[in-house]
Amino acid sequence: MNICNFEDITGIFYGKTSFEDLDSVRAIINHVRENKDKAVIEYAKQFDHEKLKELRVSEDEIDRCYSMVDKITIKAMKYAINNVKEFAKCQLSTLKNLEVNIGGNILGHRIIPLDSVGCYVPGGNYPLPSSAIMTITPAKVAGVKRVIATSPKIQPVTVAAMKLAGADEIYRVGGVQAIAAMAYGTESIKKVNKIVGPGNKFVTAAKKQVYGECGIDFLAGPSEVMIIADSTANVDFVAADMLAQCEHDKDARAYLVCFSEEFAMSVEKQAQKFLKTLPTKAIAQKSFDNSLAIIVNTLEEAAEIANNKAPEHLELCFENSSNKIDLFRNYGSLFIGNYSAEVYGDYVTGTNHTLPTNQVSKYTGGLSVFDFVKVQTYQIVHQASISKTATEASLLAAREGLFAHKLAADIRYPNRLKQVLKKKKSEE
Repeated sequence: MNICNFEDITGIFYGKTSFEDLDSVRAIINHVRENKDKAVIEYAKQFDHEKLKELRVSEDEIDRCYSMVDKITIKAMKYAINNVKEFAKCQLSTLKNLEVNIGGNILGHRIIPLDSVGCYVPGGNYPLPSSAIMTITPAKVAGVKRVIATSPKIQPVTVAAMKLAGADEIYRVGGVQAIAAMAYGTESIKKVNKIVGPGNKFVTAAKKQVYGECGIDFLAGPSEVMIIADSTANVDFVAADMLAQCEHDKDARAYLVCFSEEFAMSVEKQAQKFLKTLPTKAIAQKSFDNSLAIIVNTLEEAAEIANNKAPEHLELCFENSSNKIDLFRNYGSLFIGNYSAEVYGDYVTGTNHTLPTNQVSKYTGGLSVFDFVKVQTYQIVHQASISKTATEASLLAAREGLFAHKLAADIRYPNRLKQVLKKKKSEE
């Protein structure tokens, strides 16, 4: 872990990774778009070394996978799903249908679930049943009728999580080809309205390229955590939380913002101690070596760093942290207090772990039940109260030079149309 002072931070630290339009990704998407199942099967063999005959996991296979997972794991997944489901229900309850009278007209909006959603669940380095839970569960709470899930090298525990979360269809497909299949459709996989879920840089590049053909949640880069800690923070907790982020992949990053070099060195020492026996050391060590500790003088400096970096996960491990959250604006998800470990949010507390990275939290939050519904407006204009509406719309349409617009406004208000015709006749 590197150590620097607040004054030494450069634009490199705040720099935003660009999401490339990779030529290889475009080629895969085009091949799948044109050749459908055949192309998906070819790429599964090429990239995942799997010889697929059927893309969809059958109900018998799903049941068999479920039976292969131990009861303790099933119980833990049910606990996580219940918490995610309850939080999503509470979130959804804050969205209400609306109808109001403004200017004599009835205006409103309806909350409508999407028809179909595709949930991408990574499976390259590790099986990630938690990602299945986090993407599928809120979609079903929102009322999405068709939720499909795809994952490469799919393992029984992931299939079990998909089943428990409520997936309607499960496919053993991953990578760019899975994104293309969900966006454009194949013989086996019917296209979806929106694609959500994390993935590597190729999956992210694919989501970027298919956006417009369907919706996506957001573009995310490597995983990251920022921990702001003072002398009241537990060094062991901080070191463990940094390593928990680092073990995702070698490009993941952990940032410690603290108030003394002594504390930073204590965290460094403890992290190295943990790494000696960590089964994922090969990945975590590389990531941790490239991570950063920043020494600041004040909490305001710490907040400035956090708001500029906009980390995926932000942990506040300093005294009276609950009273200081207004200082922080940009983060994927916030963890307040020494015992609010980021790992709890990853799995079981109920908030979502599919979060924006790479400063994307400056304009959006993490995945939630809100991503699976549309807020769509409507209006009712009654003839009895049309005079003001028609008159002002007519004037604005004329100002823009859109005279068919003006006609459409005038023709619904005979008095206004008479006035226009009378004026036109007098001008002649």
